[in-house]
Amino acid sequence: MARELLTARLERKECISDVAQCYHFVFVIDELVSFNFAAGQFVSAVAPDANGKQQTRAYSIASAPNGNRFELCVNRVEEGFFSNHLADLPDLPIGAEIQIHGPHGHFILHEPITDSILVATGTGVAPMRGYLQSLFPEGGSDRSNGKQIWLVYGTRYESDIYYHSEFEALAARQPNFHYLPTLSRAQENWTGLRGYVQEHVARIIEERAAQLGQPLPAPPPDPALPASELTFDIYAYICGLNEMVSGVRERLTALGWHRKQIVFERYD
Repeated sequence: MARELLTARLERKECISDVAQCYHFVFVIDELVSFNFAAGQFVSAVAPDANGKQQTRAYSIASAPNGNRFELCVNRVEEGFFSNHLADLPDLPIGAEIQIHGPHGHFILHEPITDSILVATGTGVAPMRGYLQSLFPEGGSDRSNGKQIWLVYGTRYESDIYYHSEFEALAARQPNFHYLPTLSRAQENWTGLRGYVQEHVARIIEERAAQLGQPLPAPPPDPALPASELTFDIYAYICGLNEMVSGVRERLTALGWHRKQIVFERYD
């Protein structure tokens, strides 16, 4: 069965990293009053290539629900059809339209909201931005319920940190949001964290367990409980390339975390 296609009009486009050739897009679906999705979901964009073959690419939505608008964060990939189609102004000027279907996916926050560690690399930060806008809406009601929310965002270079000033501003006004960018190839003048996200995630868990007097590794849940009834006081949400996702999952498992505490999406 063919999926219902929606027409999305490009309202704004901005290059947010010249070095990484990363673009931020704002689209409007004029035929809808409200585009309903959950923060963390994705849309699939479709278009014919030069040979007339229909191409489809999935992109995480980089925003929380906002009327009939949605936002994307896309890296321009050398010889990549869809990323180039979106990023190159001659192909997609302001006001141009693309076809999408969705929303899709189950990479969404567990309810009720718990302490949460958001872990991302590269454009894997897109759904995390959606989570944060949903939890801490500007001018709206705080949905975090006072829970501690960490964003551990790993890239190679400082120029690859997307939405850096936005996350810094959020951390400055929300005491329960902790922004931890870390660079694996930092230059000498970088004063922030260094290394890979796995190391910093483990440190958060160890420090939290010490504060709460919880043992590590964490004891396994009651085996008598059915899987559908398992709940935890903290979850990790991980998005990025497979190697990073696997590395974080292995570190969490070694700390005694249950697989249902670890929610992930990988895009390679």
